[in-house]
Amino acid sequence: MLHRPQSTAEALDLLAMEGATIIAGGTDIFPAHVDRPPPKRLVDISRIPGLRGIRREGRALRIGAATTWTDIARADLPSAFDMLRQGAREIGAVQIQNRATIGGNLCNASPAADGVPPLLALDAQVELVSPRGARVLALDEFLIGNRRTARASNEIMTAILLRDDFVTARSTFRKLGARRHLVISIVMVAALLDIDSNNHVQTARIAVGAASAVARRLDGLEQRLVGARADNAIGDIVSTEDFGSLSPIDDLRATAAYRREAAAELVRRALVELTSARHE
Repeated sequence: MLHRPQSTAEALDLLAMEGATIIAGGTDIFPAHVDRPPPKRLVDISRIPGLRGIRREGRALRIGAATTWTDIARADLPSAFDMLRQGAREIGAVQIQNRATIGGNLCNASPAADGVPPLLALDAQVELVSPRGARVLALDEFLIGNRRTARASNEIMTAILLRDDFVTARSTFRKLGARRHLVISIVMVAALLDIDSNNHVQTARIAVGAASAVARRLDGLEQRLVGARADNAIGDIVSTEDFGSLSPIDDLRATAAYRREAAAELVRRALVELTSARHE
C-alpha cells in the first residue's frame, strides 16, 4: 500500500503503523526488493512541502531531504559547494538523478554513495524528526557502518544543514570507476581548499569514499596542508600514512591495495587542480 502524506506529522503517524517504510525517490528501495515482496506500507514523503529545495538561513544552507540530485546539480551555490554539485552528476543516469534524493542517499548508507564525501568535507549535519521533536546530528555521527545509520525507526530525515563559511574556497570531486558514468565507484575523493591572499592554504577539507565501510575525512593531511604554499608541488605533501584510517576491501571492482593507491593519486590530482584553478 502506498501512502502520500502531505505533512511531516502525517508521515510520522503512518510510519508508526506496522510494516511501514519511508521512501522518497524509491531508487534504492525498489531495486532491493526486486526478488522479494516490497514493504507492507510505503510512505512517500517526496510531496511534503518544505522537504524539497535549497534555501539560505543566515550563514547556513538548508537542503530538504527530498531534494533530488538534479536539483542540487543545477543549484546556484558558492564555489565551495562545487564538489557537491559534481558528485550529484555522478549518481546514476539522468533519470536516476531526477528521482533520487539526497536524504535517501544518506539513509541508504552505501559505502560507495557519491554524495557522502562532499557532504563530509562540508561538515554536514542532518536533521531528524520524530514524535518527540527534532534533533541534529553531524553526518559522521549519523553514518555508523555499511548500510547502517543512527536514525531511529520512528524518525524521518527532514534536512541536511551546511554552513557557508568559505567565501573564497574552491572544491572538487573526483571519482574512479570502470567507466565514466553509470558505475559504482572504485574510490572517490572530495577536496576543498581555502587559499589566502599570500597563496597559502588556510583551510583544507578532504574526504575519501568507497575505501571503508563509511567515507572518511583525512584529518592528519588536512592539518599538514594548512600553511602550505598553494602551487603544483602541493601533491608532494600527500603520503601513504595519510590513508591509514581507511579499510578498503577486495571485491570484483578492485583490490584493497589498488583502492588505497588510487585514493592517494586522486587526492594529489584534486589538490593540484584546486591550486591551479586559483591562477587561471
